[in-house]
Amino acid sequence: MTTPPPLGGASGVPAGGPVPPKPGHPQFDAGPDPKPDRGFHPGEGLFAWLQLRPTIRIRLTLLYGGMFLMAGVVLLLLMYYFVQQAFHDALISSLRIGPGVELRTADGTVINDFGSFQLTQQHAALALLLRKALTALVCLAVIAFIAGYALAGRVLQPLNRITRTAREVASSDLHRRIELEGPDDELKELADTFDEMLDRLDRSFDSQRRFVSNASHELRTPLAINRTLLEVQLSDPNTSPDLQQLGKTLLATNERSEQLVEGLLLLARSDNALTERRPVALGEVAQRALEQVRPEAAGREVELRSELHPATVSGNGVLLERIALNLLQNAVRYNTPGGWVEITTAPAPGGGGELVVSNTGPVVPGYELETIFEPFRRLKGADRTRSDKGVGLGLSIVRSVVRAHNGAIEATPRPGGGLTIRVRVPGI
Repeated sequence: MTTPPPLGGASGVPAGGPVPPKPGHPQFDAGPDPKPDRGFHPGEGLFAWLQLRPTIRIRLTLLYGGMFLMAGVVLLLLMYYFVQQAFHDALISSLRIGPGVELRTADGTVINDFGSFQLTQQHAALALLLRKALTALVCLAVIAFIAGYALAGRVLQPLNRITRTAREVASSDLHRRIELEGPDDELKELADTFDEMLDRLDRSFDSQRRFVSNASHELRTPLAINRTLLEVQLSDPNTSPDLQQLGKTLLATNERSEQLVEGLLLLARSDNALTERRPVALGEVAQRALEQVRPEAAGREVELRSELHPATVSGNGVLLERIALNLLQNAVRYNTPGGWVEITTAPAPGGGGELVVSNTGPVVPGYELETIFEPFRRLKGADRTRSDKGVGLGLSIVRSVVRAHNGAIEATPRPGGGLTIRVRVPGI
């Protein structure tokens, strides 16, 4: 958010974030390299004339119905040709009638030119046959398309089950399995492969959770012991000034290590997608974060501004508060005395909410925005020895939490210095 020298801290400015969009065309990027959009767009491809998504079921229906329709057309043409040939042979035979034979129609009219009369009757019969055959073909084609749609649904039913299970796994937990029954065909093989993949992912995530839990205990405990020993030593009035100074230095180093451990653990936890989502008032989250930052902002002579409009999003309230807190801390720490930090919340177009943090501060070149979201990355010229500005994980944590919420984040430099960071979180 601000133009940090070091990119991080409790809200440091790490790097590797999205490239700023061109003015007038805001783009949001929750990840490093967005994948190209390979979805269907009306007006493109074979189905450009269809203003609908060409699902596999629709394509199979068109295939079944189209094949039936083509077979019917070929059969109709062959039938028309054979009937026409039969009429032609009959006309040839009738023209051999000997002279003096008088032919009459059913109403008693005498036929003077039998060949012409026979030809007229042949054309009328063929026209009638063609009309009735086309009518029957159209009716049968409609029936074929309907039957093809139903048949495609039955064929794709196992695939729909696989899709539903995959969605439930993505939105809840990794313990669900497809367990598809039936013949040992390609779809069952796909379902079994998917189940095996879920087993491996489940074991991997369980292992990661255990590691984070163990690391949390093993790393925090010795740091907490060191901090306690140092504080006890510093509280001794008989401690020499040199020892007091050494203790304060060690305490500051220990505090920095604690911040680093907390940031790494939070970064590891927030990298996973959320399994439980609840409605969260974005304005309330921003307000809580704002109150936590006020003392630090006052000490650095930075003015805090806010414009919080109601906006409800779906996610984890604690993690969303961490987003706002990290952005505000980053903005305050990488600011200048007499500067300001502004936070706003508002409903986002299309649903969800938008949180924007702007601040004054040093000028950030546009090309540096590619690095501010990476862990431990700092802007050129930043002081790497100072510990009061965090450990360089603040914006990395923000981006990770945004990803876990399926949201988007964008950073743009302000012309007079500082940053504007915009976070969009989906709604319920």
